[in-house]
Amino acid sequence: MITAIIVAFITGVLGPVSVLLIRAHIAKKRKKPDPIKEALQVGELVNHKLEVIQQYSKADRVWITQFHNGGNFYPTGKSMTKFSIIYEIVGPSAQSVQTNFQNIPVNLFSKSINYLFENHFIAIPDYKDETVATHGLKYIAEDVGCKSGYLFAIKTIDEKFVGVLGLDFTKRKTNLPGDIIQELLVDASSLGGVLN
Repeated sequence: MITAIIVAFITGVLGPVSVLLIRAHIAKKRKKPDPIKEALQVGELVNHKLEVIQQYSKADRVWITQFHNGGNFYPTGKSMTKFSIIYEIVGPSAQSVQTNFQNIPVNLFSKSINYLFENHFIAIPDYKDETVATHGLKYIAEDVGCKSGYLFAIKTIDEKFVGVLGLDFTKRKTNLPGDIIQELLVDASSLGGVLN
């Protein structure tokens, strides 16, 4: 009889109490991450990656745009997709363009964004070469002093298009070799993982 009471006590009282204590301990360890701390860590990783890209590519300006919700259309309430330059590394011979490219509707660059979505990168070794397709970017490039430009789609592991990695050459025209372009494609993929 005492054994039955002890077993009943253990299973009826101590069992549920221990489960509650374990759940509380696990919940304490699973605290939501601090969004500011997380954003700073991601920013540090991305900026370091852009510095590395700038060093090995010798680009004058390296930047990342990200797509975001820019508000809603009236009267449908449908979301308006925009992009902004979120990260930028600028060398001594180039000017920053980050403040010029904030909250830009994607439809203004639909030709180049569609091309990137389907082909993963755009290479423009010389914006003045009439035989090279500039995908509607020539006049913007001239406005920001860009002689050559390279754009790479940033996609997540599940192929969601989240942004663009851009390299601008302002001092000279640059024809990047195939091995550098391959490395930049890999870098854009890794950035997709970090930004996601």
